[in-house]
Amino acid sequence: MSERSDLLEALRPQDRELLLPRLSEVRLETGKILYDPGETVDYCYFPRGGAIASFFVLLDSGVAVETLMVGREGALGGIISQGAAPAYARSSVMQGGQFYRILASDLDRAKEASPALRALFSRYADCLLAQVFQSIACNAIHTIEQRAAKWLVAAIDRIGRNDITMTQEQLASMMGIGRSYASRVVQRFKADGLVRTRRGGIEIMDASQLEQRACTCNHMVRQHFDRVLAGVYPSP
Repeated sequence: MSERSDLLEALRPQDRELLLPRLSEVRLETGKILYDPGETVDYCYFPRGGAIASFFVLLDSGVAVETLMVGREGALGGIISQGAAPAYARSSVMQGGQFYRILASDLDRAKEASPALRALFSRYADCLLAQVFQSIACNAIHTIEQRAAKWLVAAIDRIGRNDITMTQEQLASMMGIGRSYASRVVQRFKADGLVRTRRGGIEIMDASQLEQRACTCNHMVRQHFDRVLAGVYPSP
């Protein structure tokens, strides 16, 4: 997979040229926290290739629950807001890799210079909100097995390979469930030949069958992306 940002590739060439001098390339490792709640969002990050970052809401109990995942189709921080603003949720790297980074102030100036750039990021914000809405409904209605399958399928679509750096404990924390629940689901997947576990990771053995176990939330989000930002959402 090329180390590209599909969101930036969706820009008109002249708008990409407007951003390129302001972008820097950084490699961020798995677990790197980009922002914690209340911290000023100074930079916007665009995951590239198989890099993934996620937003987490921190609860009073100390549990951090994932609200949505962002890969090469999107960005984190300062896409819509003008000027530096405090973060509400934690943003951290779930799958290390290459990112583009831009100062929020530089992004603001670029949006002021190009209505088309501003419009594309507004459309992306609409897609981001759709993911949040779908995540709320999914967590309320769908089973743990459906949600786990959904997350694993979405992750490999973005990474571009079937090997995910993720422990069962991390999967449980992300889903806001006990480790024993996550372990039982993963063991069922293993028994059915859908996944294989290794130290610090999960390998998907049968992605198509795993998708059959998932809810349709990924599909619903992909449909909205295709209507609003065609060609940006990662395909299997």
